[in-house]
Amino acid sequence: MYHGPTLNRTLLPLLALSLVIAGCGKGNFSKQATKTSSTTFRYAIHTAPTTLDPGRVQDVDTGDLMQNLYEGLVSYGEDNKIQPQLAESWTVEDDGRSYVFKLRPGIKFHNGREVTAEDVKWSLERNTNPKLNSPTSADYLADIVGVKERISGKSETINGVTVVDPRTVKITLDKPRPYFLGKLTYPCAFVLAKEAAPPTEIATVAQSVGTGPFKLEKIVPDQEVTLTANLDYYLGAPAIARIQRPIIKDAATRLNKYKNGELDLVTLERQDVAGVEADPNLKAQLKPIPRPAVYYVAMNQGQYKPFRDVRVRKAFFMAIDRNKIASEVIKLPVAKGFVPPGVMGYREALAGVPFDPTQAKKLLAEAGYPNGKGLPPLVLTYREGRPDSELLAVSAITDLGQNLGIKVTSRKMEWRSLLEARNAGKLPFFSGSWYADYLDPQNFLSFLMTSDSTMNNDSYRNPEFDRLCAEADTSLDEAKRIALYQQAEDILLQDAARIPVYYGQDMIMVSPRVTGVRTNLFGQMSNAKVAIQ
Repeated sequence: MYHGPTLNRTLLPLLALSLVIAGCGKGNFSKQATKTSSTTFRYAIHTAPTTLDPGRVQDVDTGDLMQNLYEGLVSYGEDNKIQPQLAESWTVEDDGRSYVFKLRPGIKFHNGREVTAEDVKWSLERNTNPKLNSPTSADYLADIVGVKERISGKSETINGVTVVDPRTVKITLDKPRPYFLGKLTYPCAFVLAKEAAPPTEIATVAQSVGTGPFKLEKIVPDQEVTLTANLDYYLGAPAIARIQRPIIKDAATRLNKYKNGELDLVTLERQDVAGVEADPNLKAQLKPIPRPAVYYVAMNQGQYKPFRDVRVRKAFFMAIDRNKIASEVIKLPVAKGFVPPGVMGYREALAGVPFDPTQAKKLLAEAGYPNGKGLPPLVLTYREGRPDSELLAVSAITDLGQNLGIKVTSRKMEWRSLLEARNAGKLPFFSGSWYADYLDPQNFLSFLMTSDSTMNNDSYRNPEFDRLCAEADTSLDEAKRIALYQQAEDILLQDAARIPVYYGQDMIMVSPRVTGVRTNLFGQMSNAKVAIQ
């Protein structure tokens, strides 16, 4: 999932760990906390939700909101393995091409109606309806027979989704796809109530009807989103009555409100970690969450002609001191490749591309741009309200100026606007990140960088890379898949397709009054188990 110029699977043993975050040592909290209902969980959302529609979610912040309102057939557990959600069980048939799901009995939508297999089929067809113009359904659902025809408007239904009986649905794929269950954890596969959701984008509270542990109560634009407990939730009513998500774009404001007892949980920017660690009371509330994520700088060959020359891309790659940015500025592990720790096929010993300003200058000159002379003006775009994004952008620009003589300007952009511009391929140079949607290298390689991927915002093309990915995507031999993906990753590095800079880790702080915050490699899970002391 695109996190931004900063939801989720053949699995190998993972580096990462899941946590259950319970209340820890008492801190110097303001008495403000006692003024708030003991049944309200308060944590900020960093920007206004980009959408209220699971079929249109692309970002982590909005995805976190959605997972409390809606659910799919399967999800990831605290052990980072696929587990039943709306489905109580499933079988794999036809040599990996068909999945037959049996729904749990008695699950109800927020409006009280019971969920059936027809709702699963309707939701998938609704989320691939061209009227919705989903930016994600083609990527996550197109392995299902008939989805491409549905998205293109050639069919009103999806032939590969069959209702066997009221509690059984069968999904048939075009080919064996070992990672397919992971794709079904993404929001565009969530199940919606057809009497509420329109064919176009969900835009109101009344239209937002799911099966999750919480219901959408109200939205005050650019101020706050409020959720209320679903007392009929099939796994038991939540322990808290309400979730308040104030929209707070400024990182310092979020941290200060946490310190004052006005928020119960906060995600830190990297620049704030050292100060928190220096305070014994606050440090006891700090929890690291390993994340399979890569932060990068993208070079869009479709928008900036010099990037079509591999020598220019390599020059940019070798001129940016990624190790310094990662270890000294951001203080996270440097990314040597495109597949991060925690994902099958990650290589700790990967050499990567060296920082070599001398060779970078030579390559740029060979491409016809000595000391940057003749290069058209270039702007690096990053997400507003995220200091880490700005640190990455400014550091990269500084290195390009010092090591290549290139003057690059910067531009911060509001989050939804940035996503829309990126989707349209309009950003020539931008910093971003990719957080795993499922723990398979396909999600970082084929999914993002093949020629026909709608997520290929770099306009990158390499037939051999495409061939290796196509073979790996459908192989049921795990060792062979890993080897093929690693060859493909090597090609991305040789081609300097984009510039990976550092791998991800979230740092969150949880109030001593809160228990039951669950996390896994994909971050914070739904708040169904959260309690307030």
